[in-house]
Amino acid sequence: MSRGAIDCIQKAHERIKPFVNRTPIYSNSTFNNLIGKEAFFKCENLQKTGSFKARGALNTILKLKESNPNLKGVVAYSSGNHGLATAWASRLVGIKCSVIIPKTTSECKVTAIQGYGAKVVTCEYDPISRLKACEFIAANEGYEIIHTSDHYDVIHGQGTIALELLQDVPDLDAILVSASGGGMISGISIAAKAINKNIKIFMVEPQGKMAEESLRSGKRLWPNPPQFIDTIAEGLMSQQLGNLTFPIICRLVEKEVFTVGNEDIINGMVFSFRYMKMVIEAAAGATVAAAMSEKLKQMDPGIKKIGVILCGGNVDMLKLPWCS
Repeated sequence: MSRGAIDCIQKAHERIKPFVNRTPIYSNSTFNNLIGKEAFFKCENLQKTGSFKARGALNTILKLKESNPNLKGVVAYSSGNHGLATAWASRLVGIKCSVIIPKTTSECKVTAIQGYGAKVVTCEYDPISRLKACEFIAANEGYEIIHTSDHYDVIHGQGTIALELLQDVPDLDAILVSASGGGMISGISIAAKAINKNIKIFMVEPQGKMAEESLRSGKRLWPNPPQFIDTIAEGLMSQQLGNLTFPIICRLVEKEVFTVGNEDIINGMVFSFRYMKMVIEAAAGATVAAAMSEKLKQMDPGIKKIGVILCGGNVDMLKLPWCS
């Protein structure tokens, strides 16, 4: 384990902590009885802008501003949480911001991003189109690109979640983390393994991501070009892990992946709403579902205390997935 990476995460925590929430950790006896283990929920749904993305976006923008006080602006591509986080962080720092979103993005998300003063630009619904649009604006406006996950400053910002979690619950046996591009699970695995080399970090994915085969082989086995997968979890749509995040995940994350379907995700969300009185989005419902799964029950009985990352709470209350 490189000492430099954990040092960067600790510095990121010092850099962002005056501005972000130290989110609470909840437990629920009904949930513990259901799964036969102790679960500790890290509530990033209560973070600034409603998701963990505020950490990575702010760390990246603050570092850019430190190295270039004349930073003109930034641009990000996102269908939701990363765009919100980048717009919020840009306004906090006092720079211009553009956010690239698919034409299919809901009006409520567009309004929320614009509410932080960002300019919204629409593109076609595919990974290549949004990246090209982002690169075009960066070149023409002189803006820096704030990547959703595949950038070390973003990864280090997301890793601050694990620093807080393990300060509050130092004897965890495992942590469940949902993954799209892999920035959050990369940062969490770097920090957690530096603190406790025996802790297990498990990826949670929606059906169609097919990460386990790639992790076990150590090779990128996904089809190209990159594509989105069909899932109710908008925050987990990217099929491929990032070029920077993939080797980190291969090195530090368990090869057993928790794969959850839409029905599982809904069950996780409903439990959270009903019994924990906690509003979470589908990407967080995925980790709750993984904690409720038979797969976890059948694993090493030595895994008794688990951290569950509730990555966000940005859900359209008028379009809940179980109401459609």
